[in-house]
Amino acid sequence: MEWFPAMPLEDWIGTKETVHRFTQIVGKVRLATSVRRNHWWNVPFHLTGRGITTRPSGGFDGTPIFTVDFDFAGHRLIVNRLDGHSVSFGLIGQSVASFHRNLFEALEDLGVEVGIEAVPFGLTDGTPFAQDTKHADYDPAMVTRYWQILSQVNLVLERFSAEFCGKISPVHHFWHTFDIAVTRFSGRSAGPEPQADPVTREAYSREVISSGFWFGDDAMPWPAFYSYTAPEPAGLAEEPLRPEQAAWLPQRGSHLAVLRYDDARAHDDPVATVLDFLESAYQAGARRAHWDSELRTSPPGVTDPVLEQEPPEAPAGGA
Repeated sequence: MEWFPAMPLEDWIGTKETVHRFTQIVGKVRLATSVRRNHWWNVPFHLTGRGITTRPSGGFDGTPIFTVDFDFAGHRLIVNRLDGHSVSFGLIGQSVASFHRNLFEALEDLGVEVGIEAVPFGLTDGTPFAQDTKHADYDPAMVTRYWQILSQVNLVLERFSAEFCGKISPVHHFWHTFDIAVTRFSGRSAGPEPQADPVTREAYSREVISSGFWFGDDAMPWPAFYSYTAPEPAGLAEEPLRPEQAAWLPQRGSHLAVLRYDDARAHDDPVATVLDFLESAYQAGARRAHWDSELRTSPPGVTDPVLEQEPPEAPAGGA
């Protein structure tokens, strides 16, 4: 499969709006049944070989240990309990309302009792999930492609992550904004405004530079790679970005470094192009915010004081 196949937003906007709400319902179940981690790291989805997963949840207060997986190759939602029992149902033809009902019936069948705030988070249409019969589009080919692109971007972000030895998040897929991202930390407190909402206060309690990818929305109706520095240092948008198609775009009083997906696809080596873009945006933020240069490692992924002085070697066959 080619790297970064075409994914115009207009080709699957109805499907995207439906699947986004599916993931919000499952994500809220994960939020309610997982141990809280700093910066909400317990909440996002992780990639699997066939879709995305909540990872094991529950296990405390008498709740069975269970996992909810989206199979975007077979187009099913699977709820697995640790003892091997499982319940699944097809995703094709589901409205948000029927998905919500089927998921909670599956959880009940497996002995999982959980309550969620059953309304969309941060979406313009706030119809409660149980009443939403309007969002019912599901194009299986486009959903499979969405998962395949997520998988490719996941690997690129993992490769980008390998060059940083400070505190760094996992690469994870956020259900509230429907993007995939990785976040680097300077190690310094950021002191968000006390009047900010609790989601924002936890997410931005430390200085960060985040890098990621989204599939487009009403404000920016095209898929793109992005990076931002928070809090944003003075003069950030004056810093150069690579390649030449990348730009700083104003966003809610700050700036996003943006490289459109189609511009990256047009390069002979799109993976190298994206890595170069993310690196240029990181360097811009780290330079302006005066981050410690020792947070970078060379060669990538090595902090062993002996090995880091040696040139990296290709792994031996079969290693």
